[in-house]
Amino acid sequence: MASKQRLYDLIDAKGADYAALSDRIWEHAETRFEEKQSSATLVEALKTAGFAVEEEAGGVPYAFVGTAGAGSPVIGFLGEYDALSGLSQEAGSAESKPIIPGAGGHGCGHNMLGVGSLAAAAALARYLAENKLVGTVKYYGCPGEEGGSGKAFMAREGVFADLDAAICWHPGTMNATSSGSSLANIQVYYRFTGRASHAAGSPHLGRSALDAVELMNVGVNYLREHVIPEARVHYAVIDTGGKSPNVVQANAEVLYLIRAPKNNLVQEIYAWVNDIARGAALMTQTEVHIEVDKACSNLVPNETLEKLMQANLEAIPALSQTSEEQAFAEAIRSTLGEAELAKESTSLVHKYGGQEGRRLAELLVGKALHTAVLPHRTSEQPMMGSTDVSDVSWIVPTVQCNTSCYALGTPGHSWQMVAQGKSSWAHKGMLLAAKAMAATGLDLFQQPDQLTAAKEELKERLGDEPYRCPIPAGVQPKPVK
Repeated sequence: MASKQRLYDLIDAKGADYAALSDRIWEHAETRFEEKQSSATLVEALKTAGFAVEEEAGGVPYAFVGTAGAGSPVIGFLGEYDALSGLSQEAGSAESKPIIPGAGGHGCGHNMLGVGSLAAAAALARYLAENKLVGTVKYYGCPGEEGGSGKAFMAREGVFADLDAAICWHPGTMNATSSGSSLANIQVYYRFTGRASHAAGSPHLGRSALDAVELMNVGVNYLREHVIPEARVHYAVIDTGGKSPNVVQANAEVLYLIRAPKNNLVQEIYAWVNDIARGAALMTQTEVHIEVDKACSNLVPNETLEKLMQANLEAIPALSQTSEEQAFAEAIRSTLGEAELAKESTSLVHKYGGQEGRRLAELLVGKALHTAVLPHRTSEQPMMGSTDVSDVSWIVPTVQCNTSCYALGTPGHSWQMVAQGKSSWAHKGMLLAAKAMAATGLDLFQQPDQLTAAKEELKERLGDEPYRCPIPAGVQPKPVK
């Protein structure tokens, strides 16, 4: 425990600096593959901490790798720093107040995610150097997680090939070690091209690309009955072809996001959606161009690493809130609906089942912030969301935790989440995650048998199925349109 206390002290000593760093990235609020300032901020901090940094890692814009130490094992920490489009919001406000309407905002906490992982990596590297221990600590700056699958692009280029294990976290509303899988996905543009004409004078000469988009969407909506219940198919019409109803629209475009529990299931649905798109083109005598934007795999859990991280989370003293933090959390909760306020309780009953789930849910009654650590429960079930951390988990044993950075009930990708991103409670949760990650990394240096067991578990889970990046070779990372 004494060695881990040194890690905690190193993190706490720079706690104010890490909070300021997180706030700076919150202010940048750059979306996928445009994280110029955010990545530069983290690169500077890494270099200050003594890391050698390789930028544009794998040829991916604003990806980088920081390295400290030498030799084996090689333990990596994954960092993210991208924001979401359209979520600009004033910090510290319990009402919707965009700073710049339509601009980006950190509605998933990646301003903290990147810094928390950096704090863990820096503390562990410093500890190894102080104690003259052999081994390498790496920090992976991963852009474009939100709708960009930056880690999948990095994985395709072999950026994670020399790792022995990967450690990550995500800001949340409760403290827990993550377990279970996630939904694999593929995001695809369908661009229809027709022929313009006067909609009244000569409609018979026109071929409507907008009709094709609408017919495709109708066809996919009929498809929903015939895919597995765990699958999800979302779309957004991003180009209607114009604003004049008296013109037959010659161009229109729709962006689809297709999800399912396994990569092969995503591919099956994707092929069916392609057929529907081609059918819509045939019905309207238009042409369709299909372009993959990005994709990511399903997560491969690792119980060996989960148990290490859980023990470390439980060993760290619980967070305590101030009256100001409590008041702000309650103010945020006053903006939520009943379903949102019951979100965590419902999920606990579902996850832990019956009596145990209800017991844990009852502990949340009357609380605005979560301070305990949830019991670890190994799961094979996929969360109804996706993450590009999954692609790393196919390559090396990977583990994640969540820590309480937001008021209970706060929905993801919301203005309420952005509003809390610079709060003192968010900073506390970030440093808690840093300590748990650094301690788990130290375990892997000090307990090589655990690292061997984690690798064996990954090998057993994958069986004969090797990692194949779901992003086709010719597809390149692109910013939000």
